[in-house]
Amino acid sequence: MLARNTARFGYAATLQGIEEAARASGYVVLIAVIESIDPQEIARAVNSVMSQPLAGAIVIEFDEVGSATLDALPEALPVVAAAGAIREGSARPHAFLDDAAGGREATEYLLGLGHRTVHHVAIPSTRARSGREWGWLQALEDAGAEVPPIIRAEYSPTSGYDAAQRLVDDPDVTAILCGNDEVAIGVARAYQERGRRIPDEVSIIGFDDQPFAQMWSPALTTVAQDFTDLGRRTFGQLEAWLATGERPGDSTARPRLVIRESSAAVNP
Repeated sequence: MLARNTARFGYAATLQGIEEAARASGYVVLIAVIESIDPQEIARAVNSVMSQPLAGAIVIEFDEVGSATLDALPEALPVVAAAGAIREGSARPHAFLDDAAGGREATEYLLGLGHRTVHHVAIPSTRARSGREWGWLQALEDAGAEVPPIIRAEYSPTSGYDAAQRLVDDPDVTAILCGNDEVAIGVARAYQERGRRIPDEVSIIGFDDQPFAQMWSPALTTVAQDFTDLGRRTFGQLEAWLATGERPGDSTARPRLVIRESSAAVNP
């Protein structure tokens, strides 16, 4: 298993699913962490991995390092990737989380509550636009709503807090979709420090449904993604490939919107 990170929630939960499914089938999982997009570092990691007696490999392709690693692995090795946004035409089979559908559903939900538009605080992506960002955009365009400028953040609560400084003093901002739950917590903290009430003055939605999301006050509305199932599905594809010798097709699962206390109808 090759990935940029094994500590963040999505990566760790996906790895959990891979490891549990592999162990149940009698396989041992070796983990290679590749932290840099530098081609030489990726080449060194791939060479080290390929020196092992491998049955196959799984790449967690949640970021640009994952994409570059996937491209660097030899074509002769059975490789399956775990990813978020669905895309067509990849040379490798994928297990996807359809986060574009999740971004669309969350945005449509907020518009349905009467919000004029929805602002988006985005996390980094493997390409120009993430799936959740694409779903947000499509929902706004289909509704004929204003498309606000995207606020870029990293993955952490601190980056969400910093990004929210561009929004918190604007009374026209009544709904925010965040790229993950950690960013949403940072955004919420910035609003609470400024005395802005959630959800009375602004509705905030996260993404992923991390374990702390329902314990935050107010409990965080979020888009739940089953990363552990993603890991199991990814290993299942690889195992079928090894058993049959036939390249598997892609696998997709749709996330679900979990409505809690941080979102509400817009105040008239």
